[in-house]
Amino acid sequence: MSDTFTKGMARNIYYGGSVFFLLLFAALTMHTTREMPKSDHRENLTESVARGKTVWEDNNCIGCHTLVGEGAYYAPELGNVYFRRGGGNLAAFKGFMQGWMRIQPLGVPGRRQMPQFNLTAQQVDDLAEFLKFTAEMDVNSWPPNIEG
Repeated sequence: MSDTFTKGMARNIYYGGSVFFLLLFAALTMHTTREMPKSDHRENLTESVARGKTVWEDNNCIGCHTLVGEGAYYAPELGNVYFRRGGGNLAAFKGFMQGWMRIQPLGVPGRRQMPQFNLTAQQVDDLAEFLKFTAEMDVNSWPPNIEG
């Protein structure tokens, strides 16, 4: 091996590294594609869940809240709100959501205020279904504590 680093050596390192990481990326992509159906419970997707996701997106909830760790950290994480506020009971959770959304903003001095979105009862129920769906996904114990 020569004592100098040549252009050919640099080219070989570049191409070899590029091929290696391309193959690694392809392998990780294939692994993720195979494993996701086991953890995301896509068999539980319903029209109501899809409408709830639309409500979530249309009202930019992620602009304040986080969901499964993604989003803004201004308001609470909602990845486990179904268990925190509904105890795993959909009817109880929908009741909580109906009341909670109706009384916003709370008007407590010194506390961050959630705006009143004037959602219909059906939209709130759909949002509750969406949050239930996300709470039941296998997300490796996220969030790390019960209060999000």
